[in-house]
Amino acid sequence: MFALLADPTRLHLLWLLAQGEADVTTLTTASGATRTAVSQHLAKLRLAGLVQARKEGRHAVYALRDGHLRRLVVEALQHADHQVTGAPWHA
Repeated sequence: MFALLADPTRLHLLWLLAQGEADVTTLTTASGATRTAVSQHLAKLRLAGLVQARKEGRHAVYALRDGHLRRLVVEALQHADHQVTGAPWHA
């Protein structure tokens, strides 16, 4: 799982999905990655069991598998933010 999180595009997609469900078009626009790249990354994340997809008409809507993953992604990015910005650490 951590190897999957090491890729910046996949981590960005997971962060976007931590904000709520989204389809490929929305994720492509928000991430700045190509549609093909987003689809390929989502496929890897789905195969690893980190995201799930449901059909909504002709579109697939993606979501994080569970709240544990959401918290992991948010905490990891907040930790990195503290490291980069020099913000004070939490106890």
